Amino acid sequence: MHADLLFTNGPVLTPEGRTATAVAVTGDRITAVGHGEVHDLAGPRTQVVDLAGRLLLPGFQDAHVHPVPAGLELTQCDLTRAKTADDTIAAVRAYADAHPEREWITGGGWSMEAFAGGTPTKELLDSVVPDRPVYLPNRDHHGAWVNSRALQLAGITREMPDPVDGRIERNASGEPAGTLQEGAMQLVGRLTPPATQADRLAALLHAQRHLHALGITAWQDALVGEFLGMDDPSDAYLAAARDGSLTARVVGALWWDRERGAEQIPELVERRAVLSHGRFRASSVKLMLDGVAETGTAALLDPYLDKCGCATANRGTSFIDPDQLPKYVTELDALGFQCHFHALGDRAVRDALDAVEAARAANGPSGTRPHLAHLQVVHPDDVARFAHLGAVANIQPLWAAHEPQMDELTIPFLGPQRALWQYPFGSLLRSGTTLAAGSDWPVSSPDPLQGIHVAVNRVEPGGAGPVFLPGERLDLAAAITAYTAGSAYANHLDDTGRIAAGALADLVVLDRDPFAAPPEEIAETQVALTYVGGTGVYAAQEA
Repeated sequence: MHADLLFTNGPVLTPEGRTATAVAVTGDRITAVGHGEVHDLAGPRTQVVDLAGRLLLPGFQDAHVHPVPAGLELTQCDLTRAKTADDTIAAVRAYADAHPEREWITGGGWSMEAFAGGTPTKELLDSVVPDRPVYLPNRDHHGAWVNSRALQLAGITREMPDPVDGRIERNASGEPAGTLQEGAMQLVGRLTPPATQADRLAALLHAQRHLHALGITAWQDALVGEFLGMDDPSDAYLAAARDGSLTARVVGALWWDRERGAEQIPELVERRAVLSHGRFRASSVKLMLDGVAETGTAALLDPYLDKCGCATANRGTSFIDPDQLPKYVTELDALGFQCHFHALGDRAVRDALDAVEAARAANGPSGTRPHLAHLQVVHPDDVARFAHLGAVANIQPLWAAHEPQMDELTIPFLGPQRALWQYPFGSLLRSGTTLAAGSDWPVSSPDPLQGIHVAVNRVEPGGAGPVFLPGERLDLAAAITAYTAGSAYANHLDDTGRIAAGALADLVVLDRDPFAAPPEEIAETQVALTYVGGTGVYAAQEA
């Protein structure tokens, strides 16, 4: 039986290393991996791809991403390219001028380091958009920038108290300053015009094309539900899965409403059944335990420091009651749900691990593969618990580098000791933990090769600054494994993530072999070809 697709003249990255030079694909699966003998499977209709020394590897998988909001933001006021306050304001002005018909100015992606203290003011927005409400989440989507008109429409005044799960930033006179943190975002976000189902589907397909161009063949959507003004993407996934336009393999993490308790679990069971179709299945539950370090909302075991280096009274925010969390996780685990935790601070990480431990004690070993995402600060005592409990470490490597948000808005408020506990990729791997990798796009770039570059170098692509905690670097093979086999494991896609006979032919051809070049050049690597189930879904023009 002849192969439909034949890759020759390797190298080919297999689980054993770059040990093959040829791969045959028949239908949607890999049928042979080897060397010259694989060429015997070629027939008159076989498509032959000459690798010409370029690396063939398993398709990348993103274990924590938000494609639909990312796709929607790309069509709105996209601030992700603005580096300074002036650039950001100019981008808002240009978008507002180009769209006089828009009732609201929405979009987002601004960088906190562009503004003093990470909190831009309403006056800056008023200067360019005085007559229409503006609502712009920042890059990490844990805060939003609004103008005076938006504050007025939402009824946010100096007398309004902070919500229990958020904070209204205020100026010296006590007036709302123009930045809303965490749950306070919803005060304005709920007023923004909702996207239509057609908008969400178009955003999904736009994002899918972009992800395929980066070699991504599967992902886990880390928020399937409504949250802080973000649209529920489930109808887009279901429509795309039914009509065949969803070419990626996708796991949906159903949103745990942090204002409710165990009474929502039967609804999650029902949503899992309704939303699982074709290449989309909603088999995970997203539990957001805390916020982010830059705004003092990541949950820490010990208090944050102030600008003078003195301890404050703030230990961050636990969005889900830590005393109830073990009960919730135990019940979800018993029902076969995977728990996908947002756990950024060391207290949130410990709470998540304690909950997984409780589930293991009650239910015994299970195949649910819980994973903890972000892991910015991990107490050394908790590193070995991941492997012991079978919890996956879901890392976002792009964040593990010196840059203004880290150096100016994080390290001073963590202090020197805790700063050494950040993003402990190497320590987790050495302890036997399975690493999965993701981007959190649109928070940061979804390009796996950019993330791999930082995981290996602990320096931003193109950067020449000091290495960020060099002992936590991964080697290239380990970093690629996190984005392939590791994320495939987290996504329960056990027929993917490796090049071996019988595996699904989700494959990527790079434009070079990064193993043959210095680590400092990893980020220069580009994707040439992407296949899902043996079908081409992306080809670079020169490929």
